[in-house]
Amino acid sequence: MEERWRRYVSIFRTPVDKMTEVDVPQTRPPEPLSIHIVKASNLKGTKGDNVQITVKVEFGEKVLGESPKVDCVPDTPAEIDYTATLNCSFEDPLVLDEISYKPVVLTVTEVLPKEKKQKEEKTAQLGQCTVDLLPLVKGATKHHYNLVINPLPGSPLETIPPEGPKPEMEVVISVQESLLEGTQIDQGNLMTLTIESLYSPPESWTMTGSQYAYAAALPIPMSADKETPVVFANGALKPSIDKEPPNRQKKWAVPGSAQGNSIYIPESFLPPDNIDDEDGEFKSKDDREHRHTAETEKLRVSWNTERRCYLDSLATKSFQDKIAKCRYWPVEVMRLPQPAAAKGKKDDEGSISYHGVAFVNLAPLLYPGVKRIRGAYKVHAYTDHAMHEKTKRKTGFGEEAGKIAFNILNRNSASPFPKKAGKEGGEKKEKEVKKGRASSIAQHHEHEASQTIKSDTGSEMEGQPPVNVEGQQYVDAKAYVMLEISLTRPLIPKRPPEELARRVAEYIPPRPLFPKRTDGAQRAVEDFHNQVGSVANLILDEFRDQFGDLLKVDDEPQTVEAMESRRQKLIYELNSSGKYFAFKEQLKYAVVKIVREKYLKTSAFEDRQELQTFLSELYVYLIDQMHVALGKFLALEDQAPIPKPLTDSAQLKHFAREAEVNGNYELATKYYQERIARNRNDPSHWFDYGTFCLYINDITKAEECFKECIAIDQKHLQGLLLYGVVCTLSERNEAAETFFEAATCVDPKSILAWTMLGLFYDAVNNEIGAEMAYLEANKLNQAAAVAEAKALRDDDMTKERLARGEHESEDKEVDHDQGGLAPPSVPDIKQPSPPSSDKPPTSARSGKGSVSDTRRMSASKRSDIHLRPEQSPQLQGSKIKTESSTSRPGSHYKMGSQRGTPQPAEETEEPPIREPTPVPRCSIYMQTIEWLIEVKAVPFTERALAHELLSPMGGPTSGYHINYARLKLQKKEYKEAENSLDEALQFDYQNPDAWALMGHVKYMTNDVEASRDCYERTISFTSDAAEMHSIYLRLASIYLQEEKFSNAKNTFLMACKRSPSCVSWLGVGIACYRLGELAESEDALSEANILNNTDPEVWGYLSLVCLKTGRQLEAEQAYKYALKLNLSDYDLLTEIQHVQQDVGFGNPEF
Repeated sequence: MEERWRRYVSIFRTPVDKMTEVDVPQTRPPEPLSIHIVKASNLKGTKGDNVQITVKVEFGEKVLGESPKVDCVPDTPAEIDYTATLNCSFEDPLVLDEISYKPVVLTVTEVLPKEKKQKEEKTAQLGQCTVDLLPLVKGATKHHYNLVINPLPGSPLETIPPEGPKPEMEVVISVQESLLEGTQIDQGNLMTLTIESLYSPPESWTMTGSQYAYAAALPIPMSADKETPVVFANGALKPSIDKEPPNRQKKWAVPGSAQGNSIYIPESFLPPDNIDDEDGEFKSKDDREHRHTAETEKLRVSWNTERRCYLDSLATKSFQDKIAKCRYWPVEVMRLPQPAAAKGKKDDEGSISYHGVAFVNLAPLLYPGVKRIRGAYKVHAYTDHAMHEKTKRKTGFGEEAGKIAFNILNRNSASPFPKKAGKEGGEKKEKEVKKGRASSIAQHHEHEASQTIKSDTGSEMEGQPPVNVEGQQYVDAKAYVMLEISLTRPLIPKRPPEELARRVAEYIPPRPLFPKRTDGAQRAVEDFHNQVGSVANLILDEFRDQFGDLLKVDDEPQTVEAMESRRQKLIYELNSSGKYFAFKEQLKYAVVKIVREKYLKTSAFEDRQELQTFLSELYVYLIDQMHVALGKFLALEDQAPIPKPLTDSAQLKHFAREAEVNGNYELATKYYQERIARNRNDPSHWFDYGTFCLYINDITKAEECFKECIAIDQKHLQGLLLYGVVCTLSERNEAAETFFEAATCVDPKSILAWTMLGLFYDAVNNEIGAEMAYLEANKLNQAAAVAEAKALRDDDMTKERLARGEHESEDKEVDHDQGGLAPPSVPDIKQPSPPSSDKPPTSARSGKGSVSDTRRMSASKRSDIHLRPEQSPQLQGSKIKTESSTSRPGSHYKMGSQRGTPQPAEETEEPPIREPTPVPRCSIYMQTIEWLIEVKAVPFTERALAHELLSPMGGPTSGYHINYARLKLQKKEYKEAENSLDEALQFDYQNPDAWALMGHVKYMTNDVEASRDCYERTISFTSDAAEMHSIYLRLASIYLQEEKFSNAKNTFLMACKRSPSCVSWLGVGIACYRLGELAESEDALSEANILNNTDPEVWGYLSLVCLKTGRQLEAEQAYKYALKLNLSDYDLLTEIQHVQQDVGFGNPEF
């Protein structure tokens, strides 16, 4: 730091005349780039295989050198060993960009032998190849090529058969030091632009008449504040019969002197992407038919050209900022007049017509980890008004790009434009073309003047946007351009799963599988005692299994011989069964710990005598400790076994949810904590308790629960999501993003994880991130729908094959019985046709219903959604009608001539009907809403409901209103919930979930009669609601209030049958007690007491039953426990005291 300060001080003390010497930055000297031609092989000359060649090296318009003459002979590579040098100057910031997209052209020329009286040697060009300098721009210092020499027109190389050896050239490119420094490699970027084709051009474009050039241009940032138009000028109009090959090779943007196949970039092909994976605008199901027609039946403008652009760190940052500011990037397309053959005529130079623009959405390039976009983008009519509205740019690069394209076309020797055949009337046609071109140019300039924003025309003064008449033809024809933009490094790097896992572990360290054990001598001895006691109990159990019955029967005193016999039998059994070795292995680890911890022996003994002494000492010590352990653990009386709990984890969770619904949060907390106490290493126990704490708005405790869940299982998907929710509620957005992203890495195919990430990005106003997450979730949702439809279709085809086999066997039996003359019957018409002509509908749109139905879709409902024609009576008739109509005699013949001669129509089969694309059963938001309501994440639920309301697959449907009502019930906003349920019932009046929720709303607002009607309607439906247990309990409690004890008993028993609990059995006991069925009441109350022996109401009613049956002791005990557990039901206490007074006992205080 001090040295840097001294340097600064010395600079300021330097005189003015010396300041320039200090301030001049040191520019890196030019770096020589070597193109070393090693050898060539398999060449063929004009007069045979022996040929003398030279190789000319060119870069752009500059000739770098020419190799000396080299003789080539068959079967032996010609050693050329020539090096050309290209000086790479770093003073020009665009030098790396030029090296990245311009090739080095190698032209192989044959030197013909001199003939008599010939002064100069004649030469003939054989072929060319291009050298790509891109590896050097990527940071390499050396790269090796084996290039195929492409023959030029008229070259002898064209006569080489395809199966023969191809002429090749070995080339090595190298630099002394890397063209890029470390910071340039890390912070710079290399963009690759590929313009493929313009499809469905204006209908006025034809292959006849005057031909034109076609160009495309788009701006690229070359520095922090400067943009340069990149122009693709080699577009050619092609007819539909000129099909594109399946593996199209990309062309050089600036091929230089390259001709023939050398204009193509070696080993660079256009990718055959699926439409579903594209990023453009024309990828929906409605656009696919138009794309198929445009790409197979209409003209197209083909470029298939790749252009590389090197972006330094400032240009990359500028590019990223401009996308973030305005996601649309203009790509302008235009038509140019074909370059004239005569020189000096530049009146029409750079004039453009049919000016269109495609607005490419580059926002996906700001998705984390995305380096490439490709798709079909709609071409609009260019106007400055539209350009400014979409891209916030005042004007485009059309005129400048037109001039650049015209200059490129004039310099391009390998012009792709077709030449006119024949010379008749050439001068006349040329004059007409020039005349028409001049008039069109004049009209075009007038039109350009009328379409600019700064125009003074009347329409502009009236406030109307300008109109581009020629460009509007793109819109009318639904033209689109295929293009691709790729980067070597993503603009926004994606954090790898390893880093996310490490960050999660930093926030929440993982809990070890086993607790740390404090090793020491005392602990080692204690472990040995425990193992000895365990083995002793196992041996005792084995002894009891063998001789226990004998010892019980035989009361005579035991003799020594009998005891020895039993001992030998026991030892034999332990050895023969392998249990002895198991016991020994069980004790081995404890003995090893004693040796290491107590005797500190960790290495092998070198002296055998020392080993024997140690073993003797160890043996004596272990025997003493064994006796100590046996005296500690063995007793004459058997220890009572610890009873297993009567309830498992699932039942405790059910009891907790029941108490939660009933509003008894204290009891629910007790059940959740009991689950954790039984198994603290189960992450689901912590997760469920955390969701409950989230419901009661105890955010701190919920966060601790989710922390414990993730500490146990670092890949617990739902725990990661809810911890992200808690962090979002606490405004710790950085931590929340880490956990949401970690969830997507734990399960990349989880629709829930991606949708939750999108909802989080919505909360922090990250529109591009939310768009990326929702797009990924929708892809997964569509893939799941396709997989489900395929599985159903496979099941249907299997059933059809089985049914077809049964029908065939029945037909064979009928044919056998009737001698093969059985007439056709109606069931034959109903037989399923082959799968290719009769496939079941796979679109889920036909089965669109309420979300509650889709949430718990049964097998019968799914089969109804995908109903086959032979299963539906309505469709069955149409199927019979269709098959009968196709079986008419006339339908099997076609008119072959004017006389009407019938001909068989079997050869012209109808094309198979295209299956509709499966539609997901519900949107990604609805799937997430159901989970969010289940885990009580209210803020995210509200956000997801808003998206569902605006979703094309969603909207204000029955499912939306039902889930909205569930949310309002959680928030105890009963009026809004009731209004939403009224809307839901208008969509589907027989939805059991809607009626159940309406019953809950009425129950919570003390409208007992209305809630009873809703509950009764719910249980009368053929399909159940999502949650039936609470419906049964509340309906039965209403029956108890209304003294309909028989109905209450039956309803409580239905709840017990589905999911028994203390509350349901208590209800049965109360109803039976009121009906006078005391025995059944006692049984039910006993069941309730087994499930929860701390419920004071159960003890209270047990006391009543015992009082009625005259059992004083049990009545007093039950009454005592009821008081001890704080029975708060005043009416029940009063009733117990009255009965006690009637019977004269039951209260110990009397």
